[in-house]
Amino acid sequence: MRDGTVLVTGGAGYIGSHAVLALLDAGWKVVVVDNLVTGFDWAVDKRAKLVVANIEDEATVRRTMRDEGVIAVMHFAGSVVVPESVSDPLKYYRNNTVASRALIESAVACGVKHFIFSSTAATYGIPEQVPVSEESPKQPINPYGMSKLMTEIMLKDVAAAHPINYCALRYFNVAGADPQGRSGQSTAGATHLIKIAAEAATGKRAAVSVFGTDFATADGTGVRDYIHVTDLAAAHVDALDLLIARPEESHTMNCGYGRGFSVLQVLDAVDRVTNRTIERKLEGRRAGDPDALVADNSRILATLPWRPKHDDLETIVKDALAWERKLAERG
Repeated sequence: MRDGTVLVTGGAGYIGSHAVLALLDAGWKVVVVDNLVTGFDWAVDKRAKLVVANIEDEATVRRTMRDEGVIAVMHFAGSVVVPESVSDPLKYYRNNTVASRALIESAVACGVKHFIFSSTAATYGIPEQVPVSEESPKQPINPYGMSKLMTEIMLKDVAAAHPINYCALRYFNVAGADPQGRSGQSTAGATHLIKIAAEAATGKRAAVSVFGTDFATADGTGVRDYIHVTDLAAAHVDALDLLIARPEESHTMNCGYGRGFSVLQVLDAVDRVTNRTIERKLEGRRAGDPDALVADNSRILATLPWRPKHDDLETIVKDALAWERKLAERG
């Protein structure tokens, strides 16, 4: 067992629950703080302790940090639906930026030395060139991306003033589910393509909408860098090891595979795995969708021992489908 406890916010959600599994499997003690608004208590592995609270609840968070001997925070809690952030920006600045500020302040007050932040490729907006490196201009085009960028800026400033270091991991398109079937994407009304396609393949949806067929890509549909959620979770554990080993350094890294697939390529992969054809509904573009968004992942490969183990589109699809079928059995 590692020395010290990791506090995981949003650990009852999709990515957070996989990070909890990765931490536990690596020998860490874990305490989860989640308000269960979008997460599920059953998604938290029984080896972890669950505290049901908002991260702005400073009394509860600080008591938990002190009582549990927390040495690091992995921060996943927040709101993640881009169109909703446009229609309700104040919700996103409250849930993502203001709440993060309270959490960071609690970490500093309790002497927590390490902070890993769940950031996003949405901080880049519509990139000027692809693949996108960490040095690319940060020009968010929606409140979701801006709320995350503002938290990155806070972390940079706080790390310069206090004995805490951080790693901001900018996710590209997260997909798939735990290969052992312990967790997966369970949220209703999902907006992720592979989750939606898995719902269509298992009869929960009649069709999949394809938004835009006139992008500057090989088949006219948008290209994205899809990363398996289990590989993403593993990157967080490696990032934590780095922060502990080099307490004077902080880092920002892209989390992606460095290659992209179009919407139609993804749907074709689902068809191959299921041996059936999903109905496609061709629709107009959504505002702000870039033609392609692919990570330059050279920094994470150079900085961490992390190497993807599930970087195959059909593997991602198979794991997503297996989880969707498991959800159907749960009812």
